[in-house]
Amino acid sequence: MSNLINVNSVIKLNLPKIRQLTDAQTTALEQTAEALHTEVVQAQVFPRDTGNLQNESTFLDRSESSHGKVSIISSTPYARRLYFHPEYHFQTGENPNARGKWYTDWLPGGKEADFATKAFKEIYRRLTGI
Repeated sequence: MSNLINVNSVIKLNLPKIRQLTDAQTTALEQTAEALHTEVVQAQVFPRDTGNLQNESTFLDRSESSHGKVSIISSTPYARRLYFHPEYHFQTGENPNARGKWYTDWLPGGKEADFATKAFKEIYRRLTGI
């Protein structure tokens, strides 16, 4: 039994660095949602009359960001009706690409489906230096 080897390991966690990386995840998530909202506005796909839906009535809800959830909220009573009825004839004077289901391009299967993933990676790397 003299040929047994004893091994000891000591692991020291860098708790401030772990906290910094965790906080960066939350910040990157919020900034990704802001970038997505900006991208959708710039794509000019929101139906538009006075700009209320696109500008004043659509905002980012960060209240659950520390739990990994952010939401882009359109708070007008008609937003749901416009979104789920793409058969409407939307005015295209202000936004030439106005339509219903304006987030479709950024959802899975859409032509911009990887936008949020790429944006999050880029923002997280910038925040953390990784």
